[in-house]
Amino acid sequence: MLDAPTHQVAEIVGGALYATPRPAMPHALASSLLGSQLIAPFHLGRGGPGGWWIIDEPELHLGDDILVPDLAGWRRTRMPSYPETAYTTLVPDWVCEILSPSTRGLDLDAKRPVYAREGVRHLWLVDPDGRTLEAFELAAGEWSTIAIVADDAVVQIPPFEAASFSLADLWP
Repeated sequence: MLDAPTHQVAEIVGGALYATPRPAMPHALASSLLGSQLIAPFHLGRGGPGGWWIIDEPELHLGDDILVPDLAGWRRTRMPSYPETAYTTLVPDWVCEILSPSTRGLDLDAKRPVYAREGVRHLWLVDPDGRTLEAFELAAGEWSTIAIVADDAVVQIPPFEAASFSLADLWP
């Protein structure tokens, strides 16, 4: 665990320490609302299939890298019991990064390759400024775009295609 000021998020990627400011309000809102759209049907099984752990800002220890995605999810078949530690070494099945001016380069250029290297199956990138969601699936070690949606589009994208929500729900 890294000791960073409470107003920053500390991560180690490729041997470099990144300390970024806590998210701005539009970033925090998009992350919170996306989590709320996924937790009921997938984490709790209300109106959806359940079977997932959906977590805000988990600390991931992946090889020598320490990453803190905005949201991550594990199928309960792979993580049958919830860990009691401050971090996990189990690679998530899904990761979502909310892009912001202060973290965009880190998320796209440094963290995305680590997620691919470690075998995260699904990556979503949400851009509150552009009001978009880009979804990727890992195929042969490379990210393949599976969806790009914007504004008020209905989202029903793997691995969460069993339920839908309006992308407009993520914006103020």
